[in-house]
Amino acid sequence: MRLIGSCNGFVCLLKGAYDIVHTLYISNPLLGEYYEVKMHKREKIYSSAYAFCFSEASRQYKVLRSAFEQPKVSELEVYTVGVDEKWRYVGKAPKPLWKSFSNANVNGIVHWMDPEKNDRIYSFNSWTEEVKSLLGLRGLITPSYKLTLVELRNCLCLCDSNDSKYIDIWWMEEYGITESWIKTRILKDTIQPDFRSDRFIPILTWKDGEILMQRDGGMQVVSYNPKEEKFTKVRVYFGYEANRYIPSFYSVKTVVGESSQISYIHPKIDIV
Repeated sequence: MRLIGSCNGFVCLLKGAYDIVHTLYISNPLLGEYYEVKMHKREKIYSSAYAFCFSEASRQYKVLRSAFEQPKVSELEVYTVGVDEKWRYVGKAPKPLWKSFSNANVNGIVHWMDPEKNDRIYSFNSWTEEVKSLLGLRGLITPSYKLTLVELRNCLCLCDSNDSKYIDIWWMEEYGITESWIKTRILKDTIQPDFRSDRFIPILTWKDGEILMQRDGGMQVVSYNPKEEKFTKVRVYFGYEANRYIPSFYSVKTVVGESSQISYIHPKIDIV
């Protein structure tokens, strides 16, 4: 299983990521419910990537798929959970970098970087279903495949953590305005010495301003306190994917419809 993303207590999971035919699930882990999304077989696919998003305007959950039939160009398809019977074509775009590109979801707009140009960002609006490009941060030397787009405090952020001494987080204070990028530099001197050369990816910001980060490709999680300028190791265990999750008691049926087939991880227990 691979974690694609999380929205309002629901998570999207992918099984068989490297197979031509794979399986996608929408689940509420708290209730142990899951729904299998209809997939179709695609021939001559180099790879594929997914994003899970929610549109406040339409109140709909959507899965965006990027299928690479050519090395540098991908076809974008969207599936509205509980509405669509099949995937719909919405446009073309340069391929995203990972199997999941849900981390930079700002107000229902999913973002990913051009794999070759570090100043070009692409977006998919889950309400209008428009695919657009916007000019990103100019003047960076770091190549795009070493940069990470994330959402923090409802801002689009660009993270560069390749240096062993510091992490740079660029914040787009006014969405879509290139001149509004501001930089926060975080020193790595309080991180465990043997981890300092690794990349750390921001996951979320707490109400007190601390930033939770995951060690890229590892199982370590740290929290950075900007007031104390100090990292603290968070004692948790997980695999290689981390995402913010806010639990909800809403059933998956509220998304996919009462008539849809819902499965349960454990024997169903009625809540009295």
